Amino acid sequence: MKPAEAVDIKAFIDERKVSAYQWLVLVLCFIIVTLDGIDTAIMGFVAPAIMQQWHVARADFGPVMSAAMVGLAIGALVAGPVADKIGRKKVLLGSVACFGVFSVLCVVAHTPLELVALRFLTGLGLGAAMPNATTLLSEYVPSRSRSLLVTIMFTGFNFGSGAGGFLAAWLIPHFGWRSVFLVGGLLPLVSLPFLVWLLPESARMMLIMRVSTQRIARTLGRVCGTRFADDVRFVSPEPVMVSKAPVRMLFADGYAANTVSLWVTYFMGLLIIYLLTGWLPTLIRDAGMPIERAAAITGMFQLGGTVGAVVVGFAMDRMDRNIVIGTAYMLGGVFILALGTGTMQSALLPTLVTLAGFCMSGAQTGLNALAPSCYPTRVRATGVSWMLGMGRLGGILGSAIGGVLLSSGFGLSTVFSLLAAPAVLAALAIVANRASRRLITTTLVER
Repeated sequence: MKPAEAVDIKAFIDERKVSAYQWLVLVLCFIIVTLDGIDTAIMGFVAPAIMQQWHVARADFGPVMSAAMVGLAIGALVAGPVADKIGRKKVLLGSVACFGVFSVLCVVAHTPLELVALRFLTGLGLGAAMPNATTLLSEYVPSRSRSLLVTIMFTGFNFGSGAGGFLAAWLIPHFGWRSVFLVGGLLPLVSLPFLVWLLPESARMMLIMRVSTQRIARTLGRVCGTRFADDVRFVSPEPVMVSKAPVRMLFADGYAANTVSLWVTYFMGLLIIYLLTGWLPTLIRDAGMPIERAAAITGMFQLGGTVGAVVVGFAMDRMDRNIVIGTAYMLGGVFILALGTGTMQSALLPTLVTLAGFCMSGAQTGLNALAPSCYPTRVRATGVSWMLGMGRLGGILGSAIGGVLLSSGFGLSTVFSLLAAPAVLAALAIVANRASRRLITTTLVER
């Protein structure tokens, strides 16, 4: 009797051309991340209008700016382990519904406290969406082009954040700041039925969850455009993990140094990005420009990051990924420092903002593409989500201290000079990740 054919899911995907349905998975994940970007960046664009209408000081508005970041951190920390148990798709759909509903509810907020609560709940959904979209896509694209395709997906976040700026620039003068929250919430709710219908569950995750072979064959066959024999058997060789608790696995078998280096890098990157995107519109407006101009220039930071992400992803598939990301962070620090040497009225302001976004958001997106390859399937969503969750603490810090620094009388030059330091630390931490990866490989080989 002929033995059943054994199909290594990862090798099967790696050996084939990218199918039309795999491109569709990329598009669906791109849409999710775009919607995530719109809702995450909304507060930075509407903050000047809200502070003016409610007569709130900058320092007092800090909790509103950082509320979504707290939710993002908690949502990411919780969503990863849950997704490693029940699957990527269920958590993704729940996250999109969550941030859509609570963004719409922000329309009825009438006090800073109400807005803090609603933005926190919105953040829970936002925090769960990104790591699982990253993990799902990384498990359905071939290794040879994974970095590029995942970074293309992540350009959706930059695109959404940038589009949010232009959207706010048009909506606020015509319909007020509440309309920005309304549009930002309705978009994910409208997309939800299509995601339920078209988004597949990860085949490698289904294998670990002991889903029936027939269902795996049906899902993988649909995505890759093939038909499997009735007696097919699926395998996915993975390193044997000593610990069974997902979070503990991040620190077992030599993964500790790898995990810490990813956390430090992501923390430093988000501290810079969220301080800039959250408070740059206010800085530009204080320099005498209208709010529409302030929102548009800040949007250029994200649009520059969109191009930077593709360039970094392309380079990562051809060179040492850690060196590529580290170089981008270092250059980002240089352009941020250059921003501090000029004034908000400088003709070079849009160019410098775009270049800073190109490097910083490009590096941060590249890190998102790198992280899934650092962990096995059993703990991949946990590894990615905890990197995002711990890194979000940097976003919280950046959002909160921006108002404090500006209210304390620190000059523009001083603020930007301070931001160059975490960019350098991020570069050093990700380069150190090379050594930690060698340690993991050595540990597994010795075992």
